[in-house]
Amino acid sequence: MEVRAVVKNTGITPLKARFLIDMVRGKSVAEALTILNFTPTPSARIVAKVIKSAAANAENVFQLPAENLRVVRIFADEARTLKRFRARSRGRVSPILKRSSHITVIVAGQES
Repeated sequence: MEVRAVVKNTGITPLKARFLIDMVRGKSVAEALTILNFTPTPSARIVAKVIKSAAANAENVFQLPAENLRVVRIFADEARTLKRFRARSRGRVSPILKRSSHITVIVAGQES
């Protein structure tokens, strides 16, 4: 059985989120949380929180044992982009794009 958790409109750009996501894809939940705990980026905390949420959903709603869960699929999609402008010389402006992402985690029990 596959269980999912989604976090929307995070302050992480999709590119930076995908860097973290590629490190934990296919790992067990405990191993993924250990990897993210020792990753020196502030974004790792948000990704870890989503993985914990998916594991808690599997454990509380579907009574799956937490030690047998594996991250089957995890991906980051683009969310809203805030558009800001910075003043430049001669009365011109340059755009600043503040990107955000939706992170989806799907965990499943291992077939042992």
